[in-house]
Formats: sequence, structure tokens, C-alpha cells
Amino acid sequence: MNWRALTAPEARGLYPVHRVHGIILLLLLLFTLLLGMGNSLHSRLLWVGEQLWPNYYLLNPDAIEPSCQLDMDVGAEVRKRVDAYQPDPDDLFSSPPNPEAIRQSLERNLVLCQQAYVLYEQNLKLATPALGAFKTFEQGLADFLLGNIELTKYLFIAMFAMAAAIAALDADHIALRLPRNRAEWRLSQGGQFVVNGLMVVSLYAYLGKLTNSPGTERTEDLQIAWAGVFVLFMAINAVRFVNVPERMKSGQLSLSSGLVLPLYCGMGLTAMGYFFLVDGYASGLAIYFGMMSNLSSMFINIGLYVLVGMVLKQTRLPELLLNVIKPYRLPAPMLASVIIFATAFPTAFTGASGIFILAVGGVVYDELRRSGAGRQLSLATTAMSGSLGVVLNPCLLIVVVAALNKEVTTTEMYGWGFWVFLMSATLFSVIVCKTQGNWRPRPAPGAFRASLAELRPLLPYVAVGAVVIFAIWGVLGLGFNEYSAPMILPLVMLALVFLDAGKDSRKEGDSRLQAFWNRSAAAASDSAVHIGALLCLIGFSICLGGILERSDVVHTLFPESLTSPWVAMLVIVIMLTVIGMVMDPFGAVILVSATIAQPAIGLGIDPLHFWIVCLVAFELGYLSPPVALNHLLTRQVVGEKEVLAGECTGSFWHRYERLLLPLAVMGPTLLLVAFVPMLFYTL
Repeated sequence: MNWRALTAPEARGLYPVHRVHGIILLLLLLFTLLLGMGNSLHSRLLWVGEQLWPNYYLLNPDAIEPSCQLDMDVGAEVRKRVDAYQPDPDDLFSSPPNPEAIRQSLERNLVLCQQAYVLYEQNLKLATPALGAFKTFEQGLADFLLGNIELTKYLFIAMFAMAAAIAALDADHIALRLPRNRAEWRLSQGGQFVVNGLMVVSLYAYLGKLTNSPGTERTEDLQIAWAGVFVLFMAINAVRFVNVPERMKSGQLSLSSGLVLPLYCGMGLTAMGYFFLVDGYASGLAIYFGMMSNLSSMFINIGLYVLVGMVLKQTRLPELLLNVIKPYRLPAPMLASVIIFATAFPTAFTGASGIFILAVGGVVYDELRRSGAGRQLSLATTAMSGSLGVVLNPCLLIVVVAALNKEVTTTEMYGWGFWVFLMSATLFSVIVCKTQGNWRPRPAPGAFRASLAELRPLLPYVAVGAVVIFAIWGVLGLGFNEYSAPMILPLVMLALVFLDAGKDSRKEGDSRLQAFWNRSAAAASDSAVHIGALLCLIGFSICLGGILERSDVVHTLFPESLTSPWVAMLVIVIMLTVIGMVMDPFGAVILVSATIAQPAIGLGIDPLHFWIVCLVAFELGYLSPPVALNHLLTRQVVGEKEVLAGECTGSFWHRYERLLLPLAVMGPTLLLVAFVPMLFYTL
């Protein structure tokens, strides 16, 4: 891939052949977004109804006149019932009715009848056509939301199917290396065909169990839908296996050819090997992958965040923000430090580290190279620019942790995460300035005034974003926070794209609406591929985690004889880092919540401390070989040739700085975060 194609200011889709699929996916995501806002909209409608019509909850435009009697003579009715009593000769316990009890019952019924008539008269007075129309819409929305609680799961499956199918068609699943010849291409496609086939086999085994269990019809429908999805993937793999692209030259497999298999294939083969051969649990792959359906709202939010990142790429915002610091003419080490601090907050707003790299990584890399930074420093900074912000508000990963673990709250984690971010970013700055030299800024005269001038083009973007956020709050009563961010940010970004499609940034002859549509479609096209690749990786990460959950590994690492929280923390640090190396963070959080968290907390480790350590370990993990997901995504953005070129000259440090610098920053950060707080609550 050419990173310049990713960062051009004009609307350009990386995958134009799938433009129509991208548009469909965009509409699907927007529908899902509106469905997610449905509860807020219904609550707002109830509030509006109460403001317009007092006692709106009790009003019924179709009310009919009560049939009870208002003019009943209570005393006469009591005597009538007492006189009507006839003893039953066959009933040993028959006794005459109690007149006082009958009187009390009749009086209560009379009061209820009076209230019913008052409400009926109130309905007659307020039952206007406007109330009828409003009530019909409000109750229709309520019935739709209640009747389609399961719809989100099927929308997620549809989104996953379309996105992953596009990723398979483009051969763009995340792998350690791209195929370089026809043999490696066929190895990649064949491996995917086998893994997708194993998933179908596992789903078939699971369906066999569900068929014999009553009350599992809905679960069966979901498994059938998943089976259809993976059969589709198998068909795509078969077609791509036969139709090798012309750019692929003839060649043979080598010892490194296994690296072309997508990461999800390795995870799927490992998990299925354990479930089939060791555990005798053929349906294990289907059950663990199906956990994505139960957490469909969370994974849809990931899709929405990917859309946010790709829409951000279609605006000039990254370049405008960088223009603010250009007048200071910062040397490469100082610019790298500033970028690390400045990009952490947008990273949090895109939900996960990889999304930010895909969206803005090209701009970051380009600007660093322009400032004189070497390829390795530029690659390291680009990879880390999408990493340190995962502990900041409103990052989705912390929301998932808090949702799965009631011992911690998002407020606590964001509060401590901010200080962890400051420590790691400061350590990055110190190491870069010490190893690179020439870090002192030498701004030209008037740099501050020029920097302030560069803020002016950003003011309309800030204003439009604020208007959209306040409009959503005014209409739906939905405030902006870590829970609503996945729903609000896509609308904010689409509004910014519309603003950005002005005369200065659109093609000649295009209207603003045409430019907006082209950019939105291009963003959706790019989103489709990345959503499919990320969700496949997450799904099979969960399957891989099933091995840890079903095996005795956790009991082996945390035996009952282990009583020292210090030893437990050392084991946790190593284990979580290894998990972060090979798994996607979202899948890893689900795994850790189910397996490691409770034994660790039971050994005396504070829950908040444990999860902060977990997040930092994951940050270190997806910057560390053998997988190093952030580096893989950086390579996907800047191009493989650019990465290889940086390893040709210089000392060992400078040839591999893109890998060593993140380890030098995050390794000490993890050790400090893991062990220093224990001095205050374990001694």
C-alpha cells in the first residue's frame, strides 16, 4: 500500500472496487446507530409528551367510557348481597357474609370508578388529533424497540459478513507478511479456506447439540446465520485460490512462507487443534466465536469507531492540527514527543489504537520524515501514536473492562490512566531526546503569532462539532460521555466532512453535496476492509482464549499454595504481556475477565490496580514481537518497502529502533505501574 494514497486531502477510497459495498455498510452502520439511539429517543418522547400534556402516561386517545356505576347506593347493595345469601348444606364451613367487609369493598370500587371517570373526562378534554398522532408514534417506537431486542445481533452478523467478505476479497486480513508469489498466495487462501471450513464443522456440531435441547430456537437461528457467513468465506477463498492476481509472480514456498497466513488462521488452527484433539470439544470454536453475538453492541461500537477513523482520514483535520506546531520548526526528536502527547487524545476518541494508526498514521509518518526524522524513529512514533491513549477517556476498551467487571468503574480507570499516560509519554520524550540528540527547538521569530493564526481554520470545525453534540443533547437528551461516544462521534465526523467539502478542498465541478457523498462513500469503503480484518482477529482471539479458560493453566499459575501478591503480580505481568502479544485487546479483555482477574484479586491485588496493569501490559504486548499488531498496521499504512528500507543501515539500535524504542518505553512503565502501587497496600 502507498501511504500517500491514504493521506491525500481529496476524497479517495483505498478500495474503490468495493465502493458499493462500502455504501451499504455505511447505511447499515447508520441504521445500527439510530437503533442504538432508539431508547434515548423514546425517553425524550415521553418527556416531551409530559410537558405538552399533563399526565401523558395515563392519557389514551382511544379511551372508552367506563362501565362501572357512579350512583350506586352502597347501603342498599350491602343489604341486597346479605339477603341473597343461601347456606350450602354440603359446605361444613359455610357462614353468612360479613356486611362490613362487603361495604369496604364496594366503597373502594366506587372510588376506583370515580377515578376512572375523571381520567375518561380528562381524555375527552385532551384527546386531540395531535395527541393521537404523537401517542401512536411514541408507542409504535416502544413496541419496535421491545420487539426487536435480538435485531442487534443479526445486524452485527450482517455487518461482520459484509466487512469480512470484502477483506477476504481484497486479501487484506492482517498477517505478519504479504504474499510475494503465486505459491504463497495460494497458501494464504488455502489456509483461510481450511479455518473457515473448521468453523463450519464446529457450528454443525454445536447445532446438533442445540437440536436436542428445548428452548434453543433463537440460538439455533444465530448458529445457522454464522454457518452461512463462513460458507460464504469459503466460497470467496476458493475463488481467490483459483484466480491469482496477475501481479503475483511464479515462485516457491520458503521457510518464511507461513508468515503470509492471516493471524486469525493461526489462532483458529491452534484453538481447533486443542478443542478437537485434546479436549474432545468439537463445538468449542463455535461457542466461543458465538460470544461475539452476546456482545454484539460492543463490537458494533468498534465498527462505528473504525468509521470515525476513516471519516477523519477524509478531512483536513490532521493536517490542520499539525500546521499549528509547524511554525516552531521543531527538530525530529521534539516533534516526535509532541506527536506522542498530542495524538493520545484522538486515539482515545477512536476507541482503540489500531484504528487511529489506520486513519492518521500516514500523516504522522509523513510529517516526521519531513522534519528530518529517520525511518525507524518515524515508524516507532507512528506505532506508538496509536497506543498510549487507550487509558484515556472515552476509550472503548476501558468501557468494556468496566462492563465486564463490577469491581471497577470507568471514572476510576480514566483517572489513574491519565497519570499512567503522562508517565509513559514523558519517558518516551526522555529516551528519544537522549538517543537522537539535536532536540532543542529553535523557533523562528513570530512563531507564536504564526501558530495562533493556524488555529483560525480549526475554529469552524470546533463550532460544528459542538453544535452537533449540543443538538443531540437537546433533541435526545443524550450527553456526550464514554458510553454515548460511539453513537455521537460518527454523526460529528460526518458533519465535519460536510464542512470540509468546501471550494478549497473539492474537485472542480463538484458541489459540496457531491464531495460529501464521495468522501463518505470512500470512508465507508475503507472502513469495510478494516472492520472485517479487526473483527475476524477479535473473534478468533476469543476462541484462542478458550484454551486458557478450559485448560488448567490458570490453576497451575495461581495454585492454592501461592499466597504472595508480589509473586502473583510478577506472574500476571508476564502472562498479560504474552496475551497482549498474540491477541487483540478486546478479545484479551474478555479472556482475562473470565480467567485471570478473579484469582489475582483473590490473592490480594487491588481490582483497579490489576486492570490498569492489564491495560499497560496490553499496550506493551501489541507493540512487541512476534505479532506486534500496531507495527503491522503501521506497515499496512506506510508500505512494506518503507519498513524494510529502514533496516538497511546504522547501528543495531537505529536499524531496529521501531521495535526497541516502544519496548524501552513501555517495559519500564509496566514494571513501575505493576510494583510501585503495591508498596502502599500490601506492606
